[in-house]
Amino acid sequence: MQASLNKDSAGRNYCQYDSDIATNLGVGSFFILVASQVIIMVVTRCLCCGKAMRPSGSRSWAICLFITSWVTFFIAASCLLAGSVRNAYHTNYRDLMGERAPSCQTLRKGVFGAGAAFIIFKGITSDLYYVSFSKANNNGPPPYARDTGVRMGNL
Repeated sequence: MQASLNKDSAGRNYCQYDSDIATNLGVGSFFILVASQVIIMVVTRCLCCGKAMRPSGSRSWAICLFITSWVTFFIAASCLLAGSVRNAYHTNYRDLMGERAPSCQTLRKGVFGAGAAFIIFKGITSDLYYVSFSKANNNGPPPYARDTGVRMGNL
């Protein structure tokens, strides 16, 4: 995004920013990120609802990856929202005092890049969380370990 310092008819300085599609892409990415987090939490019942997981290494990994997934979600969402909000200010900044020129600061491109990196990391942790959650719920011995089902006795 480029910015130029201009003067209005009253002689006041203002920054004029060119249009940028990054704001719309950032907001769209944010909504897709939220939808993916909602889907994974509904499928796994947010780890706290439903039947208890069996004690195992998979349960420990599921809990650790659940927390990591939420942390990376909040970091990615913060980067996307901060970048989109900051990028959306590309209207006119006016220096009302008239004494000094306004700062025509633009957004660093790394904010959206960091958001994208954390989205990828969140996707990986969410997938691993789902796999660990599934293993902790589906594996383990049946309720009666010696009972193998209905079978015929020796004749």
